[in-house]
Amino acid sequence: MTFSFHAFPSRRLRAVILLSLLLLQISEIPCTFSASSSLENFSARDGKVIELEESNLDTAIASFDYILVDFYAPWCGHCKRLSPELDAAAPVLSGLKEPVVIAKIDVDKYKRLADKHNIDGFPTLKLFVHGVAMEYHGPRKADLLVRFLKKFVSPDVSILDSDAAIHEFIEAAGVSFPIFIGFGLDESVLSDLGRKYKKKAWFSVAKDFSEDAMVSYDFDNVPALVGIHPSFNERNLFYGPFEGKFVEDFVKQNFLPLVVPINSDTLKLFSDDDRKIVLTIMEDENDDDSQKLVKLLKGAASANRDLVFAYVGVKQFEDFTDSFVSDKKTELPKMVIWDGNEEYFTVIDCEVILKEDQGTQITKFIQGYREGRTVPKRINAPSLMGYIKSLHIGIKITYVMIFLVIIVMILLAFCMDTEEPPRTRSGHPDQLASSSSEHERRDYTSDKKED
Repeated sequence: MTFSFHAFPSRRLRAVILLSLLLLQISEIPCTFSASSSLENFSARDGKVIELEESNLDTAIASFDYILVDFYAPWCGHCKRLSPELDAAAPVLSGLKEPVVIAKIDVDKYKRLADKHNIDGFPTLKLFVHGVAMEYHGPRKADLLVRFLKKFVSPDVSILDSDAAIHEFIEAAGVSFPIFIGFGLDESVLSDLGRKYKKKAWFSVAKDFSEDAMVSYDFDNVPALVGIHPSFNERNLFYGPFEGKFVEDFVKQNFLPLVVPINSDTLKLFSDDDRKIVLTIMEDENDDDSQKLVKLLKGAASANRDLVFAYVGVKQFEDFTDSFVSDKKTELPKMVIWDGNEEYFTVIDCEVILKEDQGTQITKFIQGYREGRTVPKRINAPSLMGYIKSLHIGIKITYVMIFLVIIVMILLAFCMDTEEPPRTRSGHPDQLASSSSEHERRDYTSDKKED
């Protein structure tokens, strides 16, 4: 019995074309599945993660004052790792005075939601507060996620009436947000700012406190506004004036620490700040010489609050520093002025920071920038926002890649169909199939990659 291979490519070509058309058609079909479950019997106190559908997402957002929605895809490895953390956080958040509901929805299934809610990567978490959406960029471990979300259900300005209350407030606040405490201030001074910047910082006023508290928080006059960055172990003081824009300017300048260490997480902090960035690039940010330089940068930052100061080590974040260091022979540390996007400036005769008298060199660099003795340059990488987005898997890019793979498969099958000469092979089809399977097993080794 003979078995012809000549017809096989044609069958495969037809199958690939049909599969391609089917996938493309599915991607265009609007999701019309109705919700299989109702929200009527679900309470914010139930402590479970709700699996939503397109038909009841808007209802859920409108039904709960605070709801965190996980827009996920079932094939995404990061989504799979996040799921048990959300399951663990849900019962704790449901027990708060103002409960937070956690829900999830499969955006790979309900594709129209990706455009509607500006989902460009998996997983995307969004917190809806009284129906208003804000993207969640906080921690994703259950205990830290709970602490982070408590911020959004807390009062705009907390009233503290003892040293113990101050300590408990700071402990509960955690390290994800800066903290502002007005010692001896009237609540009205911070009420508007607490409401305006609720998603950026904790605000409080201390009515009663001891001299020990003054020593602990390093102020000697009242009223005083203390800005605290727990994650950077940093405090800043403001003694007034407490009217007009003076207080708001202090608050805005202290959303960031004096000097920001740049990594993939802190890069996101610059997106809402329009100040120029004084960026110092060093070989290793953890060595002794670099740490001494960072202390000098903090002094310069205190005197130049209209600028953001930051530093980064080549050893710690080479993918980022390559944007500013053109070759391996570049002398470090070096300083540039970066606009946070595609442009930066070097200061003439002040680019490299020598080891001796670095404080004077930093002052000279800032002075040269303010006097306009600069040379504009373009970075060798995407813009800041482009870089941040590149840290996620883009949904649209994923679909484009799938489409391209399908096209390549079609072209390969077509070439096999038109170029391969007719051949016959003797043998029973089962034997041939067995031989083919063995060949595929040799070529197909175990894949250990993650999504």
